[in-house]
Amino acid sequence: MKRAIGVLDSGVGGLTVVKELMRQLPKEEIIYIGDTERCPYGPRPHDEIEAYTWELIEFLLKRDVKMIVIACNTATAVVLKEARKRLDIPVIGVIDPGARAAVKGTRNKHIGVIGTKMTIESGSYEKALRHVAGEVDVYSLACPPFVPLVEAGEVYGDRVYQVVEETLRPLQTSEMDTLILGCTHYPLLAPVIQDVVGPDVHLISSGDETALEVAAILDYQELENGLDTVPTHAFYATGDIELFDRLASEWLGRPVHAEKVEVTGIA
Repeated sequence: MKRAIGVLDSGVGGLTVVKELMRQLPKEEIIYIGDTERCPYGPRPHDEIEAYTWELIEFLLKRDVKMIVIACNTATAVVLKEARKRLDIPVIGVIDPGARAAVKGTRNKHIGVIGTKMTIESGSYEKALRHVAGEVDVYSLACPPFVPLVEAGEVYGDRVYQVVEETLRPLQTSEMDTLILGCTHYPLLAPVIQDVVGPDVHLISSGDETALEVAAILDYQELENGLDTVPTHAFYATGDIELFDRLASEWLGRPVHAEKVEVTGIA
């Protein structure tokens, strides 16, 4: 079926999911919308996150996508359940796939979760982990400075290391052997995070598992693009296009030229 997969995020973080989708599903077309103008979502009130996410969903629906991936943990926590009820196309979030990957990866059932304020306060990862694994020790920590770093293109260097080290200090005394990067922006900081928590802690990014889930649903519902398809991807952002293009091109390893769009009030 030659229709695109729609992917939305509060900013550039969802590109970590797009990278996996492109790797695992090279014949599929992707339409990506990043709300870089209003990022981050994590500190915002529930109602505001809900309204902004529905505007992004409506933007994708107008482009006749066959599936929507909410590649934002905060938006997943707030909107996923309602979106699945209201839409007649598949809607995938990133929390359940990340939780499943963590349960597969842990050896001692001590799992850390870092995310935005809203994601951590929602308890979504803790619920998902306990649903999959039963008894598990979960150490949750909100990391407000991380998304602004990534959106500004700061993902390495002494200042970044200092911010990451100070933010993650409350987890350093835990027994975790696995750490979920519970925000799709965080994999862009993964080398620094790994250095801070040490080599014995396994980092989990939900991108890989999310792409596997997307592939399974496309197959089950017979929604895959044909083998002769040459995909043409489209990228949109609500804020600084020059910065978005630079970050997206670096992360995806290919030139990206996004279009600036206005989504306010379309839901």
